[in-house]
Amino acid sequence: MGIFDKGVQKTNMNFFQRLGRAIVGKSRVDDDVLDAVEEALLGSDMGVDTTLKIIDNIEDRVERDKYVSMDELVDIIRDEIAKLLGEDDTPVQAFDFSKKPYVVLVVGVNGVGKTTTIGKLASMLVAQGKKVVLGAADTFRAAAVEQLTIWAERTGASIVKQPMGADPASVAFDAVKSAVAKEADVVLIDTAGRLHNRVDLMNELTKIRNVIKRIVPDGPHEVLLVLDGSTGQNAFIQAREFSKATDVTSMAVTKLDGSAKGGVVVGIADQFKFPIKYIGIGEGVDDLKLFDRREFAQSLFSKDDIE
Repeated sequence: MGIFDKGVQKTNMNFFQRLGRAIVGKSRVDDDVLDAVEEALLGSDMGVDTTLKIIDNIEDRVERDKYVSMDELVDIIRDEIAKLLGEDDTPVQAFDFSKKPYVVLVVGVNGVGKTTTIGKLASMLVAQGKKVVLGAADTFRAAAVEQLTIWAERTGASIVKQPMGADPASVAFDAVKSAVAKEADVVLIDTAGRLHNRVDLMNELTKIRNVIKRIVPDGPHEVLLVLDGSTGQNAFIQAREFSKATDVTSMAVTKLDGSAKGGVVVGIADQFKFPIKYIGIGEGVDDLKLFDRREFAQSLFSKDDIE
């Protein structure tokens, strides 16, 4: 079993259930099969533009080879998905620990699992022997600060926080300053997840970035956007709005295990060109995994389901 199998099982089953109705008794790809593939990809919330791109490439392959079997079809889909997820076969690395402290600004709307993702990252890093500082800059939600405090206690990471309603940029400044003093390896800064007014969000994130640069001139080194994979097309909207509000550099997609909409990962990577860094495939602390595009594509479209 691949590491992503649990996370994309529902998407995988949904895809092949849809496809299965069209390929019963067929040995080669025809128009009916292509229509079924298109329907199945759209059903996984891959998005229209990305789906049509995949279908066009499959049609080109069928036209060129004249005969494409069902097994070859699955291989083609996998290859197309892997290409859309990124051209670089270099394994995803956690963070550049040569930059110390490595400052990560974590953004995303409330409810996507942003604070939990930070906690899981802290657990992963501390287990690797890294010194981690958490910055509780979501000062508008008491629950977010409390949750991050629990993660700090659980993982052994340090936490910097201020009273509710405090200036988020002030918290970020203190967190980075503390990380420098403690010679920490990584700073993970939680931010407020409000999208009701993009201008306010943009101004707040810009202010946070500016105060970080006072201490770490090349920081933040990464802006990690956390998206809830189970929300399907809403995740596209969130990706679009945050890409307008700040310079997103990477992405973590959570809650894939409870959804048949795993195709949203492919669609967002294709449309926004955000490198995917982490995939959340369960509730457990170890269920946040570094992303591997080919293994993800392999799990998303497993031949076992049509044999």
